[in-house]
Amino acid sequence: MKLVIQIPCFNEQNTLLDTLEALPKRLHSIDKIEIVVIDDGSCDDTAKIAKKWGVKKVVSFKRNLGLARAFCAGLDVALELKADIIVNLDGDNQYCADDIEKLIEPILNKKADIVIGTRPIENINHFSPMKKFLQKAGSFVMKKVSGANVDDAPSGFRAFSSVAARRINVFDNYTYTLETIIQAQRKGLNITSVPVRVNNVTRPSRLIKSNFNYVVRSIITMLRIFIIYRPFRFFAFIGALMFIFGIFLGLRFLYFYLNEDGSGHVQSLILCAILLVLSFHCGLLAIISDLLAINRKLLEDVQYNLRVKK
Repeated sequence: MKLVIQIPCFNEQNTLLDTLEALPKRLHSIDKIEIVVIDDGSCDDTAKIAKKWGVKKVVSFKRNLGLARAFCAGLDVALELKADIIVNLDGDNQYCADDIEKLIEPILNKKADIVIGTRPIENINHFSPMKKFLQKAGSFVMKKVSGANVDDAPSGFRAFSSVAARRINVFDNYTYTLETIIQAQRKGLNITSVPVRVNNVTRPSRLIKSNFNYVVRSIITMLRIFIIYRPFRFFAFIGALMFIFGIFLGLRFLYFYLNEDGSGHVQSLILCAILLVLSFHCGLLAIISDLLAINRKLLEDVQYNLRVKK
């Protein structure tokens, strides 16, 4: 059983050494542990520190491509290295590496394909009350949108089975955390959470520039992934709303036409016609997008089979 620990990094020369030193050397039921560092276009000595410490596989981007791209590159390299389990760990030493054993246990026991480390949000002192609220609210929304029982959706401390890693495709350039949950649930992968510990903060988050920015980007990400994986439901819902409002306005016009002199209220009739036409187009779009989603699923199955053969 081989474990690959991937560490996406962007200018982490001050924290990467501590992160590497904290990694476990041996784990129960794991025969080999290998480390992969993804240098996401760092301007400092992140890559040099990783190589000097002894990391054999360092992937360096020429420019900063973002956390999601670095995460995907790590999965690809880990699969090339024939990993059975992949653990994603941030390079800022935020998470307690001793909990890796706890993180991979559900995968070893065949109880999960993806395991997400749940941080003790209430006990993290450097989280403001607003940030704690947003973390809880975001995880609650993710539960409703994805159907997955995840208590800490933004957590980057995760473990993936090789099957899950081959199934994952990340489209968003901002972050992979929310997208992979929705995607995994739609693909029938089992997701679970385990409580993990965190270390003292070493630097401010680079992903969350402000609470407002993070909320907006997260909403856009969830909406985008919902459209990608449930296009029929999305467009059919919009079409149904337009149809209902269109019928209501049509009945309103008909009521006044029959009970008054028939003049006026033409605006309602015009708007009714526009809404009904738009609802018809949304219905067609729902059917077409559903057919495209089926085609995408077939392509993903082909991609999965190609990854297995590598």
